[in-house]
Amino acid sequence: MDRMGLWRHGPIAWMGAALLMGILAGAPPLQAQTTPDFYAGKTISMTVGYAPGGIYDINARLTAKYLTKHLPGHPTVIVRNVPGAGGLTQANQLYNVAARDGTEIGIIGRAAPQLAVLGEPGPRFDPAGFNWIGSSSSYQDDAYILFVRSDMGLASFEAALSTKKKINFGAGGPGSSNLSFGNIASDVLGLNLSIIKGYAGAAPIVLAMQTGELDSTVMGYSSIRAGQRDLLDSKRIVGLVQFGRTTRHPEFPDTPTARESAKSEDDRVLIELAEAPFFMALPFAAPPGVPADRVALLRTAFMQLHLDPDYLAEAKKLDLDVSPLDGEAVQALIQRMTQTPKPVIERFKAIMNK
Repeated sequence: MDRMGLWRHGPIAWMGAALLMGILAGAPPLQAQTTPDFYAGKTISMTVGYAPGGIYDINARLTAKYLTKHLPGHPTVIVRNVPGAGGLTQANQLYNVAARDGTEIGIIGRAAPQLAVLGEPGPRFDPAGFNWIGSSSSYQDDAYILFVRSDMGLASFEAALSTKKKINFGAGGPGSSNLSFGNIASDVLGLNLSIIKGYAGAAPIVLAMQTGELDSTVMGYSSIRAGQRDLLDSKRIVGLVQFGRTTRHPEFPDTPTARESAKSEDDRVLIELAEAPFFMALPFAAPPGVPADRVALLRTAFMQLHLDPDYLAEAKKLDLDVSPLDGEAVQALIQRMTQTPKPVIERFKAIMNK
């Protein structure tokens, strides 16, 4: 209809049409919908914040191989290592610099979102702002357990809680997981631990427990299975409390979780914050601003590859935990972390810095 035609329908019709044309002229172009073949012929850059050879690098390279297979268009996926600042260099780049069209993704250090929530100086990103694709591991088949030597005579958490004996607990240096969770077991759960810091890894701690120098530490159940299974089989160690679990591990039905052992709601929320990295142990993300339908393609392909028999066979050879968590679940976990009350965050930071 021409302008005269519009005018003949009355000035209101003309004014409305003029207003509509003005709005459309000044509006940004509508975002193009992603076609099924969007990724055909393209290259996806998958970054890793650590040096080659570690768990993040190994997982990224296996994921890249099968993401190509399951993503429509079968793009080439190239893995790039961007080490630095404990993985934060890569996370900061992915959030602030990477292309926002779905062709740049990365595997993020599991502790990075937590550090951002705590307000540490290294992260330059809002963890809730990433488009989380999913995590290859949700710690479903593992647990981070506080073990004590059986000859201490402490057969349960309740017995350890009521004992007047000092329990010599071995830990690494500042920032180590066993130190953080040892402090939580002492300060939050109330165990009578004498924490001895400075051990260079799990092996010296286990040796010190075997010689009687130490009584206790926290270790991953998968690590015990892989390296010190005889300690469990011979019943030389007893699990007192398990972290990284919302329910008790099937292999430790009599060992309570830290959450159920919390004395107050604030204690439980603090433990939940501390444990959050376990549940997104190998998380992948795209930067902010990637079109939602491309994020959906990446998320679908990510979950599909974890069902691929060839992927599962290779993961088994590499002794990788495969208990995937989808992108929406990771996003919800991150959102919950960001809603942690400030006093709980400050208390957790004080415990971490002891």
